Amino acid sequence: MNEAGSKEIFVEAVGLAAPGFANWQSAVSVLRNERPYVATALPPHAPVLLPPNERRRASPTVRLAFQAGEDAMQSSSIAAANLATVFASSDADLNIIHRICTALTVTPRMISPTDFHNSVHNAAAGYWSIAVGARAPSSTISAHDYSFAVGLAEACGCVVIDGCDTLLVAFDLPPPEPLYQKRPIAQPVAVALVLSRLSTANTLAGLRYRRVRASPSTMSTPDLETVRLANPAGRGLPLLELLAQRRDGEVVLPVGENAGLAVRLRMV
Repeated sequence: MNEAGSKEIFVEAVGLAAPGFANWQSAVSVLRNERPYVATALPPHAPVLLPPNERRRASPTVRLAFQAGEDAMQSSSIAAANLATVFASSDADLNIIHRICTALTVTPRMISPTDFHNSVHNAAAGYWSIAVGARAPSSTISAHDYSFAVGLAEACGCVVIDGCDTLLVAFDLPPPEPLYQKRPIAQPVAVALVLSRLSTANTLAGLRYRRVRASPSTMSTPDLETVRLANPAGRGLPLLELLAQRRDGEVVLPVGENAGLAVRLRMV
C-alpha cells in the first residue's frame, strides 16, 4: 500500500449511492444532522455515460459503480477521460458468480455469454474506460472489508507518485443466498472521490494520511453506523461526514485488524 507521507492531496468531488442516498447532494443534509436518515431503497441506475450496447450488458454491480462515479463527475472540473482510476470492490459481482456456479451443476451447462463477459473483477473499470474514453492508468483492487481505505491509499499513491489526478470508486452489492450466509453484505453502497494534485476552484479539502494502529471511526447516529457496517464501501462514510460538515478533522478508516488509515482533512 502506497503512502503519500506529508504531501497534500486535494479532494475535488464526491459521489455516493446507498439506501437513502441517491447521490452526494441528497446525503449532505443528513450527514450534517439537518434531517434524519431514511433508508429508502436505492433505485436501479441507468448509466448515462455508457453507449446503448454497453448499457444493456452492464450488470447491477457495474451500474452501482457508475452511479457513484457519474455523481462525482457532475461536480468535478477535471474531465473523466483525463483521470486515472482505482476501482475497489471486496467481491465484485457475487450474483454473477452464483449464476455461473449454478449453471455448472446442471446439464446442459449453459453459461450466459453476458455473465461470462461481466464475471471478471475489473468489469466496472473496463466499462468506465469505454464510457469516458480513458487512457490513463487503471487499477482494480480487493481487500475484503478494508477495500475502501486500501483503495483510497492506492488512489493517493497514483496522485503523489504517478502524478495522475485520480477517480476512486468503491462499491459492493449484496450477494444472493447461499453466498450471503458467508459474505453478509447487507446493503448496496458505492462511494466515489476525485483526487487531484493541485487545488482548483472546485476543491473541497486538502487531504493527508498516515498508517496507525487504532480503532476505526464510527458514525454520529446508529442508523448511519448501520450503513457504515453494512458494506465495505460504507467504511468510507466517516470521511464523507467530515466533508459534508465542512469541518477540519481526522478519521480512521480500517485497513486491517487493529490497523487503520488516519485521514486528515483541511477544508479550503
